[in-house]
Amino acid sequence: MTGHENPFEHLDKHIEQLLRCEPLPEADVKALCEKAKEILAEESNVQPVRCPVTVCGDIHGQFNDLLELFRIGGDSPNTNYLFMGDYVDRGYHSVETVSLLVALKVRFRDRITILRGNHESRQITQVYGFYDECLRKYGSADVWKAFTDLFDYLPLTGLVENKIFCLHGGLSPTLEALDHIRALDRIQEVPHEGPMCDLLWSDPDDRGGWGISPRGAGYTFGADISAAYNHSNGLDLISRAHQLVMEGYNWSHEQAVVTIFSAPNYCYRCGNLAAIMEVSDDMSRTFQKFEPAPRRGEPETAFRAGGTTPDYFL
Repeated sequence: MTGHENPFEHLDKHIEQLLRCEPLPEADVKALCEKAKEILAEESNVQPVRCPVTVCGDIHGQFNDLLELFRIGGDSPNTNYLFMGDYVDRGYHSVETVSLLVALKVRFRDRITILRGNHESRQITQVYGFYDECLRKYGSADVWKAFTDLFDYLPLTGLVENKIFCLHGGLSPTLEALDHIRALDRIQEVPHEGPMCDLLWSDPDDRGGWGISPRGAGYTFGADISAAYNHSNGLDLISRAHQLVMEGYNWSHEQAVVTIFSAPNYCYRCGNLAAIMEVSDDMSRTFQKFEPAPRRGEPETAFRAGGTTPDYFL
């Protein structure tokens, strides 16, 4: 190889294509997923992350809003990113969204961390849109199968400088220590119950202790649980996604927990802002809020800041 050749030239072209919201050919998606599996298989269930890093919540196939997130937060790899799951379902461009994030992971593996959300599952994606979108765009379920096989390899949690614990959902009554999470076998479909399910489905709650989740999976956990967990694991903060919050981010449990949601005007009708959390070199945290990007080729739905919160979303 001469000094001028770029071993990633093929991948860089894929990324350029995806940034135009153009899906990759099926064979390229399959090859990308296989390469990503090799990279993700080396990552831990509690994947260490260095700062500075920008932490992001749910995207849900809202591709133009993902581009807006990169516009606000900085392009990859100039900005390090940690995404806390839910790349697919509900939005119009799940295929392009997840393809781009996986391509960026393969291209810049140390600059981007992608965790698993409860929607990165075979069962959920068959109901909420990703499966149907793959059929529509590729004519078969093969691309859906390639991605859902890849989802099994996504790390369950991330740990920024041993101080900020990042995950999609929340805590589990059976996982009191980070080492308990490290010991899980994650390479499987998300179970209906148990510790791995809890990490992807649980929510903080105003009541103390553990509660039954209205979602039908995971638990609710109170401020006492968060405080004890942070103390015993030497953590400053639990950062999670999973819940629509109208201002894009929301503190709970006396700032022991923050919820970050990065899909503005969720489902193109919820009227919420989105946010990202920027963690600087000195571990200080700032939040950037953003509104939806202009829609291109999608149904026009009026954005209204402070609109009514919709029914309980999964």
